[in-house]
Amino acid sequence: MAPANHDSGTQSFDLAVIGAGAAGLATALFAAIAGLRPLVLEHTEFVGGTSALSAGSVWIPNTEVGRAINPTDTPELAASYLRATLAEHADEAMLHRFLELGPKALSTLEGHSEVHMRAFAHHPDYMSEQEGATTCGRVLEPEPFNGRRLGPDLDLIRPPIPEFTLFGGMMVDRTDIHHLVRSTRSAASLLHAAGLLVRYAVDRVRRGRSRRLVMGNALIGRLLASLNDRQVPIWRMAEVLSLVFDKPRVKGVTVRRAGIQVEVMVRGGVVLAGGGFNRHPDLRRALLPDVPSYTASAPGNTGQSIELALGIGARLSGEGHGHAFWAPVSVRTRKDGSQAVYPHFVLDRAKPGTLVVDQTGRRFLNESTSYNLFAKRMIEAHAVRPSIPAYLIGDRRALVAYGLGMVRPGGWGLKHFLRDGYLISAPTLAGLADALGLDRDALSESLARMNAFARTGLDEDFGRGTTVYERNLGDPAVRPNATLGPVETAPYYAIRLYPGDIAASTGLVTDLDGRVMAEERAIDGLFAVGNDMHSVMRGAYPGPGITLGPALAFAYAAANAAARELMTSSEQSSSPPGVST
Repeated sequence: MAPANHDSGTQSFDLAVIGAGAAGLATALFAAIAGLRPLVLEHTEFVGGTSALSAGSVWIPNTEVGRAINPTDTPELAASYLRATLAEHADEAMLHRFLELGPKALSTLEGHSEVHMRAFAHHPDYMSEQEGATTCGRVLEPEPFNGRRLGPDLDLIRPPIPEFTLFGGMMVDRTDIHHLVRSTRSAASLLHAAGLLVRYAVDRVRRGRSRRLVMGNALIGRLLASLNDRQVPIWRMAEVLSLVFDKPRVKGVTVRRAGIQVEVMVRGGVVLAGGGFNRHPDLRRALLPDVPSYTASAPGNTGQSIELALGIGARLSGEGHGHAFWAPVSVRTRKDGSQAVYPHFVLDRAKPGTLVVDQTGRRFLNESTSYNLFAKRMIEAHAVRPSIPAYLIGDRRALVAYGLGMVRPGGWGLKHFLRDGYLISAPTLAGLADALGLDRDALSESLARMNAFARTGLDEDFGRGTTVYERNLGDPAVRPNATLGPVETAPYYAIRLYPGDIAASTGLVTDLDGRVMAEERAIDGLFAVGNDMHSVMRGAYPGPGITLGPALAFAYAAANAAARELMTSSEQSSSPPGVST
């Protein structure tokens, strides 16, 4: 990373980006590609934000890499799908802008940086039954990245969620998981798995951590390497105290770093990329349902950047389909006293041999629906019958085959999970009902119905496993329904599920280039991207990566809008962009 100046006083840049998640880093990178001198300000010790904790998936239709997988997709089909999914909350102008800019942003990254993505042959849209949905080509994932390329800056990336790694820190992606599961049945998979283990062992000895980055860590690593190549400074542990606002324009920020206060003046503007409101206590209280819940967002998502904008006249948008994006989560206290919040995305809740019940012992939802809809259904159901926490129940066969929450397939470390109460177990169904405080007859009836559905392949109550997306979450070896299996092999297990917000949907109102709006006009020199910007998805969740996809698209929009404005002003003043004044 380029050396940073600790001097007090005033410093000048073309663009100041607040936040070093994927949205902020990408904005700075696009700005540097356009010839500007950006500065990234991050108030935690790590770069990466929630993006580093995520799968790193990017939902952008009609990219070059996506068309190689699915040449039949078109912008019109993608627009039809988004209209069907967002319904009355669809903003046609914003959706068109996203679909227009997304492929351009990816093409720019592919051609001018270390950021390279790949598409998979089967990766369905979440609302796969809707008009315009596809089974592949729109979801992109970062290619694995060799962290050796970063040198000591590897340690600046926020580590992944420990419970998503193996052997104390080995990162794996969907390709690796496929090979690990098949390692006893395929020579190629065994070779792949052995290579992962050997490389991880060597990295642990030499470096103390894995240097093979995948998923969100790979995306952040690639962005960071690209910024380092262009000598873009990143100030960590930098608290932004205020915006320098000389009506009608934002001209800079006041920053405190290492006890020193610095005024950073900008010619092109300030970009807010602070990760959203999820850990801002007042905004959380005002915007989220009053139910027991947890956030799986990064610690730095304090909403401070949003608060700064609101203080000079910016405004938040309406609710749409919800103020946040959700997933069911389970919670456990780690050995070091920290709290693990584990999102249940794909690995367990739709696998055969499992079901979810409320506190009366009754099923109340389709376990194979998207994680956003799953958690929203928990919140809705809780208003009628106690459903938070709900209980994810599986039998011994399911736990060994697929794992259950933080419990890995095979049941590794089962005693520890049972001892601290994360996992509840009983040798009989009646015993499990008693341990959970559920009605024995209600739980017995719920399992009996599930077992009958498993035989016919038809969930008559909630339609589990009826769409392409839902079946993709199951076990393809199971027939007649990949998501349904009998729950009958003792002992029985359960874990508690809560709604967990994984990202903000509601954010600052902006124009089509990410300029922050105050009433009916933009605030000159102020942009918002990522989760600080109101989501184009309006709380709906069409597919994996619907936060990062728009984040990259509007990072591209904001950076280039700032570059255009600087070019116009430089033509008038004969001072070229990229040179501080």
